[in-house]
Amino acid sequence: MKKIKIFLLAASMSLFSCDAWLDLEPEFVQDAENFFLTPEDYERAVIGVYDLMQANYLHVWIGEIASDNSIAGGESVFDTQGLHEIDGMRHGGINAELRDVMRFNYAGIARANFVFENENNIDFPAKERLMAEISFIRAYYYFILVKYFGDMPLIIDRRASINEVREIDRTPKEEIYAQIERDLDRAINVLSWTTQETGRITKGAAMALKGKVLLYQNKFAQAAQVFDELITTNQAGYGLVSDMSTMWLVVNQNGPEDVFTIQHSGLQGGDYGCLVCLQGNPAPGFHAIRNFVGPFYGDGNSYNLPTQNLYDFFGNDPRREITILDLDAWIAQQPNPGQISYAIGAGGHTGFFNNKYIKRDFERGLPDDDLTSPLNYRAIRFADVLLMAAEAFAQTGNDARARIELNKVRQRAGVPDITSSGAQLLEDIYRERRLELSGEGYRFWDLVRTGKAAEAIQGFQVGKHELFPIPQFEIDLAGGRWRQNPGY
Repeated sequence: MKKIKIFLLAASMSLFSCDAWLDLEPEFVQDAENFFLTPEDYERAVIGVYDLMQANYLHVWIGEIASDNSIAGGESVFDTQGLHEIDGMRHGGINAELRDVMRFNYAGIARANFVFENENNIDFPAKERLMAEISFIRAYYYFILVKYFGDMPLIIDRRASINEVREIDRTPKEEIYAQIERDLDRAINVLSWTTQETGRITKGAAMALKGKVLLYQNKFAQAAQVFDELITTNQAGYGLVSDMSTMWLVVNQNGPEDVFTIQHSGLQGGDYGCLVCLQGNPAPGFHAIRNFVGPFYGDGNSYNLPTQNLYDFFGNDPRREITILDLDAWIAQQPNPGQISYAIGAGGHTGFFNNKYIKRDFERGLPDDDLTSPLNYRAIRFADVLLMAAEAFAQTGNDARARIELNKVRQRAGVPDITSSGAQLLEDIYRERRLELSGEGYRFWDLVRTGKAAEAIQGFQVGKHELFPIPQFEIDLAGGRWRQNPGY
């Protein structure tokens, strides 16, 4: 099957410039007035909407580092300083990573809205499918924004002019969620379970994201209904792969466990000036072992390092070795341990590395291979669907069904079934999410939405840290119109 090739459209569709990585047509050849005249124009524009999902590395970093799962790591405490601030719950309105979250997702929304503005220019057979795909992606971008920042400006089906910036208010998050649900419903109603091109959004992906969105709003009965339909209908053939230990290898990507996966390619380079411009996934290189010399793994930047707390949490669960590389223990098991070496960054060291998203020697992309990993990001995999379904069923009193979905995940892991009920069953589901999904960027959000963040995260302040601060630069651009989130 073909893979969607991810590339940037002309700078007029973006809020930032990455011209150094663009193969641009001659200047002034094409603009908004002579675009959207052919089906190929719409196809190109939709690929541009997909493109900003390449910012997923931020969500892996922040979702783990803000939690009890990881520390920031890196060369020093000034190496990606914003992550160190988030690690210590010291972050404020001046934070490069948080500003990137906001501007990249709004850039994606602007691209989607540009297409929606021109939806009715022409008709062609694939148009409804394309519009359904970007309905999903716009919902995804808004879901990220509302998770991070709460109330945000809601702009749909049009681009906002520069003159409007100082007139647009933050929209209550309830209205944003309502729009997210409408966009996902459009996607669900139009899209097919399978697609000819690997990486395109499908009906199952839209259902999974809608169930997640409902869960985050505590709409448990509605979430249970969506997950039930997804699991029981399942015309895409989703399932749990039998060998979880090899699931994170590039060769085993786009399999039955991949429900919503963001594609990456190692065939195009770039540099550190614009990570979102890359086709490759920068997270594995950033997670890799600093100055590593040895077999199997590649050298990298030692970011997002798992904590001793997480390592101990696993106990004897076999998923520990799948999730966490205990580097010294691994070296000791090699036939030539004396010939293996690595360096420790001054940004922190735990001895552990993220073994799901890590650079492996046989999976390198083009130089600089810290930035060009072909390892995809699994935004929602089927194990996550089953655990979200278990949670929704448990929250609505259907303990029997909750145990069924929960124990599917545990049986694949080779650990005993859960037999609890009531409040204890819900705790067991939360615990299972950490065992199954650590290293994937979900942990902070799980702690926040279940009210457990303060007890798990050192320095977490209730009433403040459930949301991240609005970037001060954006508040200034809005003429100070937006009130900062509480506590910042």
